[in-house]
Amino acid sequence: MIEILLSFVFASSVLAISPGPDNIFVLTQSIVNGKKQGFATVFGLMTGCIIHTSLVAFGVSAIIKNNENIFLLLKVFGASYLLYLAYKVYQSDAEISFSTDNVQKKSEIQLFKTGFLMNVLNPKVTIFFLAFFPQFLFSKDLSVVLQFYILGFIFILVSFVIFGSIAFLGGKISTYIQQNKQIGLVLKWAQIFVFVGIALLIFL
Repeated sequence: MIEILLSFVFASSVLAISPGPDNIFVLTQSIVNGKKQGFATVFGLMTGCIIHTSLVAFGVSAIIKNNENIFLLLKVFGASYLLYLAYKVYQSDAEISFSTDNVQKKSEIQLFKTGFLMNVLNPKVTIFFLAFFPQFLFSKDLSVVLQFYILGFIFILVSFVIFGSIAFLGGKISTYIQQNKQIGLVLKWAQIFVFVGIALLIFL
């Protein structure tokens, strides 16, 4: 159980720190608007994750109750989707690019709403949770719904720590990225390693 949860923390950490629309958005907002606004964006994004966790928790729970073979197919789908994501990352440019040009100044409430809607209205997040979370169910005794909420809480906590650090250290992080071009390549391959590693564990 502990080993599975630690693996989940490690995988979540790599995925949260790897450059993507969400953390780049937090970075640009914290640079342009300030730390408070950066944290407001983070809170919005994390609140959206609760919605996705609930959708996946109750959906997968219903699937397991009805047919465990379908759940097995879901896990195979999840592994296949993670391999697809690994391929997409492999094809992508390793260079981390972001721009603060044309970034409008907004209030904390506006940025909270933006972060929340960015997350909740993105169907790719639900698909990702559906592919990622079932691979880390860790107990035969606890209900599936409870396990999903535990995983969701861990994912949100890990993401909040990393995204919050990005909001707090926005200027320093942007300078570091600009001075160290190889960081994008390291994070790219770390992300590929996590996706492929989890998928292979399922298939093997």
